[in-house]
Amino acid sequence: MATFLSGRPTPQIAADLLGKQLVLKTSQGEIRAWITEAEAYLGAQDAGAHAFKNHQTARNAALWLPAGTIYIYQMRTQFLLNLVTQAAGTPECVLIRGIEPATGLALMQRNRPVPLENLTTGPGKLMQALGLDKQLNGTPLSDETLALDLTAARRPAKIMSSARIGIVNKATWTTAPLRYEVSGNPFVSKRRKRDIDIEHHGWC
Repeated sequence: MATFLSGRPTPQIAADLLGKQLVLKTSQGEIRAWITEAEAYLGAQDAGAHAFKNHQTARNAALWLPAGTIYIYQMRTQFLLNLVTQAAGTPECVLIRGIEPATGLALMQRNRPVPLENLTTGPGKLMQALGLDKQLNGTPLSDETLALDLTAARRPAKIMSSARIGIVNKATWTTAPLRYEVSGNPFVSKRRKRDIDIEHHGWC
C-alpha cells in the first residue's frame, strides 16, 4: 500500500486512487467501498494545503510521516480522511472526497441514517458512514484497521478533473485542477443528477 502511495506525483496518485477499494475493519464487521473522488494537496508550495510554507503543528504532524500514513483532521463537526503520498518530510496528501459502498452497506447506513444517494457524497459524510473519527490519525494503513485493496479495483471509464472544493482566495491554487472524480458516478460531491451514469456508475 505504501509503495502505491509514493514514487509518483501526488496528482497522479490522486487520479490513480479512483476505483481502488478502501477496506475498514470494525468490531461490527468489515466495510468496503470504491474511491470515487479525491483531491491532491501539494505541501509547502500549495497555498490551499495545511502544510503551505512548511507550516507544521500538532494538528497536521501526520503529513510529515511516510507515504501510507493516515491523516485525519476535524473541520467544524466533521472529520476528513487523507492519505500521505510522499516520503517522510514531504507533506503531501490526497483527501478522499467520495466513496461508493461495496460491502457493509447496512453498517454504513446505521452509522449515517440517510438515503443512499446522500450517504457518502462528500468527505465528512463518508467518514460518518465509516464510523471514523480521529482515532487512526498518524497511523499507517493496515490490514488490521484501514487499508487499500488494490486487487478489488474497478476502472473508471472517464476521469474528470476540476478545481478543488472550498479553496478560495488562494490565487492560482483556487482554480488548479487537482480534484479528480469518476465521471458519471453518483457517489461524488456536487454531482448533478443529469450527469449520473445510472447503469454503470461510470465504471468500465
